[in-house]
Amino acid sequence: MSEKLQIVTIDGPSGVGKSTVSRGLADRLGFVYLDTGAMYRAVAYGCREGGVDVEDEQAVGRFLQDLHIELLPPKRPDDDVRVFLGGQEISGFIRTPEMGMLASKVSALPVVRQKLTVMQQKMGRAGKIVAEGRDTGTVVFPQAAWKFYLDADPEERARRRINQLTLKGERVDEQEILAQIIKRDRDDSERTIAPLKAADDAVRIDASRLSAAEVIERMFSFIKGS
Repeated sequence: MSEKLQIVTIDGPSGVGKSTVSRGLADRLGFVYLDTGAMYRAVAYGCREGGVDVEDEQAVGRFLQDLHIELLPPKRPDDDVRVFLGGQEISGFIRTPEMGMLASKVSALPVVRQKLTVMQQKMGRAGKIVAEGRDTGTVVFPQAAWKFYLDADPEERARRRINQLTLKGERVDEQEILAQIIKRDRDDSERTIAPLKAADDAVRIDASRLSAAEVIERMFSFIKGS
């Protein structure tokens, strides 16, 4: 059996709270937080801004040749990871439902997944990271020492997303948010390349009735007790 890597993976569907939990767990463990989803959003944003048709895999492949993504710690503890594309910060442009849907599209392209998987594996080579996404435990880091799959009801995830956007002062259509979440779940789960699913050895946690702090505590206790 291959040696386990000192890595925590947290996979799960959109809007389940992976980012908040991953940041908090990384802080508790003294690990680095790797937001793989932000990398796919960065590719989606770059394609849109560059006029690249995400249905044209060859065009996307050409765009990826000069791809340079950098993830930096947030300025404040509760903020998202800061994302830079080609040296320009794009953090404020990629955390939208629209960009999430476009990221789901580009993530289904083999050329994109291959490129970003290699980048993520390089980032995690030194270990001591908490990686969150949709295939971190199944594809990116299959030898991670600790794997979790975080889930919650679509309605609860929609409620949390609506609250998050409302707090930012954005107007939201509640039914549209729920429909987007359900569609993205289906698209991510049914894609041929690296579909969203729990690793066979992942610990599954239903966060529908749990706070982020409670989820973090469960994960932390499991890791320390293993």
